[in-house]
Amino acid sequence: MTTVILAEKPSQAKAYVEAFTQSSRKDGYYAVNDSLLDGDAIITYGFGHLVALAAPAAYGEQYAKWDLAQLPLFPATYQYVVSDDKKKQFNIVTRLLEKADTIIVATDSDREGENIAWSIMTQSGIDIKSKTLKRLWVNSLEKDAIRDGFANLRDGWEYYPYYKEAQTRQISDWLVGMNASPLYSLSLRNKGLRGVYSIGRVQTPTLYLVYQRDLEIKNFKPTPYVELLAAITASNAAPFKGRLEPYQKFMTTDELGNFMRANQIGVGQQTGTIADLQKESKHSASPRLFSLSSLQSEINKLYHASASEILAAVQSLYEAKLLTYPRTDSNFITEQEFSYLVTNLAKYQTLLPDEVTLRPVEANKRYVNGAKVQEHHAIIVTKTVPTADKLASLSDLEQQVYDLVLKTTMAMFTGDYEYEETSILTRVGQAIFKTTGRVPGNLGWKQLFMDVSDASSEDADEDILLPPVTIGQVVQVTITPVQKQTKPPVPYTEGTLITAMKTAGKTVADEASQDILKETEGIGTEATRANVLESLKSHGYLVVEKNKLHVSMQGITLCQAVALQPLLTSAEMTATWEKALKEIGMQKRTQADFLQQIKRFIQKLVNEVPAQLATDAKVQRQINAQVAAQATADAAAKLGTCPKCHMGQIVARSNFYGCDQYKTSGCDFSLPKQWSGKALTQTAVKDLITTGRTKPIDGFTSKKTGKKFKAVLVLKDGKLSFEFKK
Repeated sequence: MTTVILAEKPSQAKAYVEAFTQSSRKDGYYAVNDSLLDGDAIITYGFGHLVALAAPAAYGEQYAKWDLAQLPLFPATYQYVVSDDKKKQFNIVTRLLEKADTIIVATDSDREGENIAWSIMTQSGIDIKSKTLKRLWVNSLEKDAIRDGFANLRDGWEYYPYYKEAQTRQISDWLVGMNASPLYSLSLRNKGLRGVYSIGRVQTPTLYLVYQRDLEIKNFKPTPYVELLAAITASNAAPFKGRLEPYQKFMTTDELGNFMRANQIGVGQQTGTIADLQKESKHSASPRLFSLSSLQSEINKLYHASASEILAAVQSLYEAKLLTYPRTDSNFITEQEFSYLVTNLAKYQTLLPDEVTLRPVEANKRYVNGAKVQEHHAIIVTKTVPTADKLASLSDLEQQVYDLVLKTTMAMFTGDYEYEETSILTRVGQAIFKTTGRVPGNLGWKQLFMDVSDASSEDADEDILLPPVTIGQVVQVTITPVQKQTKPPVPYTEGTLITAMKTAGKTVADEASQDILKETEGIGTEATRANVLESLKSHGYLVVEKNKLHVSMQGITLCQAVALQPLLTSAEMTATWEKALKEIGMQKRTQADFLQQIKRFIQKLVNEVPAQLATDAKVQRQINAQVAAQATADAAAKLGTCPKCHMGQIVARSNFYGCDQYKTSGCDFSLPKQWSGKALTQTAVKDLITTGRTKPIDGFTSKKTGKKFKAVLVLKDGKLSFEFKK
């Protein structure tokens, strides 16, 4: 009996191999032997997606080049291909699968992992139904977790609906991209714009969220107002601040004056009376455990890392067996994970500050609730506790991620933050001013985050020690009108945009708002949101400025163009589609039904978009502005007349400077962007094509000695050479 274990990638396969007693490495696979496995066993792997949907040209020569007349493209059946650089491994996997009696799907334990495995098995052409199919489902790559997973394999066919869901998502995204992208790109090119305008079922509404926020900020008009603040002095103690209770702000001078007269108060110093004093002991629980989205949001806030960088760091820590499975949308763990955390508290203690003491506690449903864990539990630390050397070997971001997950996990075992909240009401005339202060008691979980700026400290300003006062005590009060203005909305960061994607644009301060989030179907999935943001940045639609996200001019053009089709920009509609995809995984909806809906939507786009873009005045103004910007950029990019053909202009290309008449007249003059290890600036290129020589340039590197040197660069007969001062 031959068993083939199909892993997602080499690193995952290696983790499995290390969990077995015997193994030997072969070309593209491992032979393994262990009491957990029956007979001969082989572990092979993909490189992530070995199989991908074919490009449009595979469906006919007419689709090789974009053409509005060929839209829409709706293949009767979808073709899949293996890229040349992956064919060798695909052929190895296929040969092994053909010989297998039992196939154990051991790709990532999620929907995309199912898609990868089933796509390989389907493309290989094997008779899957003739094989025994099993599924490995683990939350950690630690040896114990892997062995436990292999000891409790699941029926592989139970996960087939998840594959159909993931495949439907893949095909629907392909249909939207391969139809809507050429549709908008060609329509906008007909108006004089250059470039590709990429449309995505998930990325376009995500971009539109940022566009809307930018518009709100741009169109925001600050409104002046006045608020009354009181500085209250009791005996000889330092003054403390008070605000009107109930809080009011005054929009006009008359409104303020009327209030002050009606309440018998004035500006400046006057007497007041302590009207009430309340002291209450309170406590707050530690932060919830992390889903991927909440971890990305918090790390971005603290360290300004991008969503994709954070995902890569978490994935690396997972593969290092230090953190559990990363692509999870849950904030909860089960009793099983809680039990191993309690068992290993002494080991975790060694990684924490001395003043922090971990104590075993009863499981709290705020964190431990198996009913709320579906595929994967929250991201927590594993039983593997890294040594000091291991921690030092991690990248800075990996260390920051591990530290935050460790502290958030261990916060369950440090006790609540306890404090005494004091509220003082001071009466001045007929007006009441309220002061609230907190006196920390047992710091509990907050001790863990003393060295983590901004983490879970939104109420730090409330920790104010107030002077002793008594009800009826006379105090001195100085009332000051303070001029203020309403503030515009805050730009998105990658962290807050990830949260907005998860909540389909609904305003949620943090993921602790479970009652809101559990009713929300988000945009994209935990596994895809970081890639969506990266795609928007790589296309140049989103730009990052000091961790703030804004839409570029090209992005604005795209947003205004797609706004004429509200379904393309609607976060709620995209969330509805995500819900429908989940229903396919739950076998409540069919793939054919969903794809038919997507096709009807695409047909509507093809029928309506060209005419809309031709007639909408707002879009036309934006196109004109971008065409003008293109012309300005083109003029700035021209460095001078080509010294070879004397007709074209030298412009900067991606990797070189060249003549812009190459396609017209075939002029092949070019200059490199780097020469002998030194980047050639546009100033140096201008000097070369106008005078044939540069000023002395420092920083060239000798190929023979590796040493730096200074020289004049000379252009003669189209060739570069050095000239040294004598």
